[in-house]
Amino acid sequence: MDERNGRRRDDRAVYIISVAAELAGVHPQTLRIYERKGLLRPRRTPGNTRRYSDRDIERLREIQELTQRRGVNLAGVKMIMELQAELEELRRRTAELEEELRRARGPVAQRGPAGADLGRGSADLGRGGGVPEHPGAIIPLRAIPRFPWSASWDDAEAPEGR
Repeated sequence: MDERNGRRRDDRAVYIISVAAELAGVHPQTLRIYERKGLLRPRRTPGNTRRYSDRDIERLREIQELTQRRGVNLAGVKMIMELQAELEELRRRTAELEEELRRARGPVAQRGPAGADLGRGSADLGRGGGVPEHPGAIIPLRAIPRFPWSASWDDAEAPEGR
C-alpha cells in the first residue's frame, strides 16, 4: 500500500501507452481497441493522457493469453473477465458471510451442547407442524406445497392462462 495516496502499488497508473504496450508485448493501437471494447479502463491525466498501472499490464497479458494462445475472441474475453470479477466478488462475499456466521456461532457454542437453548423453542414450533422438532431434520419435498395456496403437490394447479 502506498502511504501517500492510499492506493496499492499495482494500482498506481504510471505507464504511458507506448510503455504499457511494450511491457505487454502489443501495439499501442491494440490498447486503444481493448479500451473501446471495455476490456481495459486506464486512468487519465488532467490532460486526458492514458496512464496504465501494473494491474492493467497484468490484465493485458491475460487478454493476450486468451486471444493469442487460446483462440478466444474479444467478446469472449470480455465475458470471461466479467465472470472472473463476479466470481471474485462472490468469493469475497462468501468469506464475509462465513466470518459473520463464525461470530454468530461463537455465543451459541459457549452455551453448551448444540442447540440446547434453541431446542426448546423449536420443539414447541415442531408441535405446530411447521418446523421439524430436531434442527437439521430432513423434510421430504412432497411435504412442502408447490404453491402457497395448495395443500400438497397433488392439489397444485397451474395458474389460469398457462
